[in-house]
Amino acid sequence: MSLLTGPMKHHLDGHKDLTKHKEVLKTIDPDTVWIPLVNGNAPCKPCVQVGDEVKVGTKIAERNDHFYLPVFSPVSGTVTAIEKFMTSGLTPADHLRIQNDHKHTAVRSFEPFDYEKASWEELLDFVKNAGMLGLGGAGFPTYVKYLKPENVELFIVNAVECEPYLTADYKNIEENIELLKTGTLALFKLSKAKAGCVAIKEDKLEQIEDLKKTFAGTPIEIRTVPDMYPMGWERTLVYQLTKKRYDKLPIEAGCILNNASTAIALGNAIENGRPITHKYLTVSGEAVKNPQNVYVPVGTRAGEIIEACGGYKDGLEDVLLIAGGPMMGRTIPNDKFVIAPQNNGLTVMPNEDKDEVKCLRCGRCTETCPSGLQPVRIQMSAAIFDEEELNKLYVMDCIECGMCTYVCPSKIDVTENVRRAKNFIRTRMASRAKEAKK
Repeated sequence: MSLLTGPMKHHLDGHKDLTKHKEVLKTIDPDTVWIPLVNGNAPCKPCVQVGDEVKVGTKIAERNDHFYLPVFSPVSGTVTAIEKFMTSGLTPADHLRIQNDHKHTAVRSFEPFDYEKASWEELLDFVKNAGMLGLGGAGFPTYVKYLKPENVELFIVNAVECEPYLTADYKNIEENIELLKTGTLALFKLSKAKAGCVAIKEDKLEQIEDLKKTFAGTPIEIRTVPDMYPMGWERTLVYQLTKKRYDKLPIEAGCILNNASTAIALGNAIENGRPITHKYLTVSGEAVKNPQNVYVPVGTRAGEIIEACGGYKDGLEDVLLIAGGPMMGRTIPNDKFVIAPQNNGLTVMPNEDKDEVKCLRCGRCTETCPSGLQPVRIQMSAAIFDEEELNKLYVMDCIECGMCTYVCPSKIDVTENVRRAKNFIRTRMASRAKEAKK
């Protein structure tokens, strides 16, 4: 960590009023869905074959390497193909194509489950086999966090949603607050924590009051945090709530965190026997006609969702389509990719030229970096491919939050330069690993 760190967070104009008070669009029912057969970097093996009939909630694939994660169909219909194309993470992957029969025939994927009477082992097994994963962007199998919950001081449900434009978690909580309660209390039991809380930004006054009423009489406290970015990042949030820092994982600071939408998904699995088949997704930005939240089947193409929101604004010849929010999301070259369970937004912005000038050495990126890194030095070392220096600068600790680019007065895309440096290190590591196997 740099000795020159500053506030490590920043207030941003969230533009959340574009979608926050609108009803969620729930009529999108695509003729075809494509289910990504990948979780992180791990492939998922199909459990069905081309020609098989499936229902909503049918298990269609599973990850089964050192982690386990089942995948369920979001529609009823027929499996028609396996096709490879780019995911929202900009990597190619196989996708299971399902032709939707629009009958919405569903099966109950899980038997009724009483988490209060269940043993800790039974609850962990339920979370694992229900296919719960991080719905805040990571997509990491949820049960793994709870395999050895030792010395947990604080369990945190992250409802901060600090990324500009995005309000999907807000609407999900608004419509499913009782499921949030069920899922939160179940995860709190699983964590064996001494205390638990739902963390939410202090400006969400109505939702704060609703949460306080919902969790009254439970061990879960509602704790407010400042309207700053990136307050929703685990390190920033843990420090805000505990004043503790950690090296690799929140458990080192005595904390376990889960996203609010993950807790809601678990509540839905417990109460209704339903797996993760649909997503609340914010479609917003300055280049889409009707910004709003949508509720769509996993595997719906981005272009179809944008079209349902009125399409791209008239008169714009070039737009940036970002999978996620404008700070941490990735710009995708086309709208053919599909929505995965961990996706939470599509941000559409005009593609405007920026008048980039030479770095002023002002140090703002270093002062603001929430990871305590030195982005300018990383950028300089990457330019000359100095692997040793990049490792000394802890380049792989960058979370690509976008703050360095946002505060740069020279309009340099510092985040992208750091991202390239990380890719360079990954390539060198992979090359050495390949050589070691020979």
